[in-house]
Amino acid sequence: MTRHTKPILAEVAARRDDLIALTQGLIRIPTLNPPGQNYRALVEWLGARLEASGFTVELIRATGAIGDSDRYPRWNLVARREGARPGDCVHFNSHHDVVEVGHGWTRDPFGGEVEGGRIYGRGACDMKGGLATSVIAAEAFIAARPDFKGAIEISATADEESGGYGGVAYLAEQGRFDPDRVQHVIIPEPLNKDRICLGHRGVWWAEIETQGRIAHGSMPFLGDSAIRHMGAVLEEMERTLYPLLASKRTEMPVVPEGAKQSTLNINSIHGGEREPDEDYTGFPAPCVADRCRIVIDRRFLIEEDISEVKAEVAALMERVKAERPGFVYEIRDMHEVIPTMTAEDAPVVTSTAAAIEKVLGQRPEYVVSPGTYDQKHIDRIGRLKNCIAYGPGILDLAHQPDEWIGIDDMIDSAGVMALVLDELL
Repeated sequence: MTRHTKPILAEVAARRDDLIALTQGLIRIPTLNPPGQNYRALVEWLGARLEASGFTVELIRATGAIGDSDRYPRWNLVARREGARPGDCVHFNSHHDVVEVGHGWTRDPFGGEVEGGRIYGRGACDMKGGLATSVIAAEAFIAARPDFKGAIEISATADEESGGYGGVAYLAEQGRFDPDRVQHVIIPEPLNKDRICLGHRGVWWAEIETQGRIAHGSMPFLGDSAIRHMGAVLEEMERTLYPLLASKRTEMPVVPEGAKQSTLNINSIHGGEREPDEDYTGFPAPCVADRCRIVIDRRFLIEEDISEVKAEVAALMERVKAERPGFVYEIRDMHEVIPTMTAEDAPVVTSTAAAIEKVLGQRPEYVVSPGTYDQKHIDRIGRLKNCIAYGPGILDLAHQPDEWIGIDDMIDSAGVMALVLDELL
């Protein structure tokens, strides 16, 4: 540790209690997505905090974006602090939405309880702890180096858990991540404090529907079951598609190991009559299903082309059609994301790697995420390649009951972020 960096890390350490309180405050605002609750309350609360620290704060509604409505408006925060003279802008982007609570909790999901060096709550790890860490890092750096050049931005954005279209995608479309405006982006997703995440695999979501003919359930021979047709599709997936995907491997440093191959998940299946209301106590009607739908989640590698990914599924459906009389199907695209990976010699990567060595005394591990996050929009729409994910927390805890984040990990990561600011600004 040098004489130059000690004051910055001392400022971070002095803010330990503030970091805890800030994380607790964010957790205690339940920004559940879906449907998108309390977004405005959180950005207003955080905005007041950042204004008190000298940031200029904007609250931006993603009007007209996917998910935005008058009942559940998609609110985002962008805060900016100008330096003493011109220079680069470093932007910390965190999503403020959290997933549903689910079952199995032994603590208040929105209590922000502290025990054993951990803060518990939905979103503690993914990623309100990372958001709080970036705020503390910026404030500590500014206190230690008030003469810095350039600018620091902090954003808290909506809807990452449902694709980010009401958050980072909207801001990118407005030019907020234009390379002439922002030069370096760090997304504090929970990838572990000693890892730098360079990017993510690609994804294609699609709905596949098989069609049949309705008839009385006592005379199924007069109808044509769409569910049976879908069963043949699933059988063909097991027979040919899954083995094909397992044979594909990537040079991307994807974690965990199983994600180094192409994967396919069937998110849902719906066939025949719709699910009855919870308070309905009767029996279903006896009908042959004339429609069956599945939603597929296909994750693909940087070595694969999206057209190839789609063609594999189309070819599978045609094989089934050739073997089944009356087989009618439709494939509907839902959304797609191309894989992205920042180069290891990019400025934000090398500065973060150097900071990790100074704070933790070890070289970082370079990884790629199995699933997408908001880097996809910064790259694809914002045209900014100098972007990574780096933040405290253990990824496996995301979306789990009794989710938590370690306080020491946040302090260490805040130190890393503050030293990155020191090098870049």
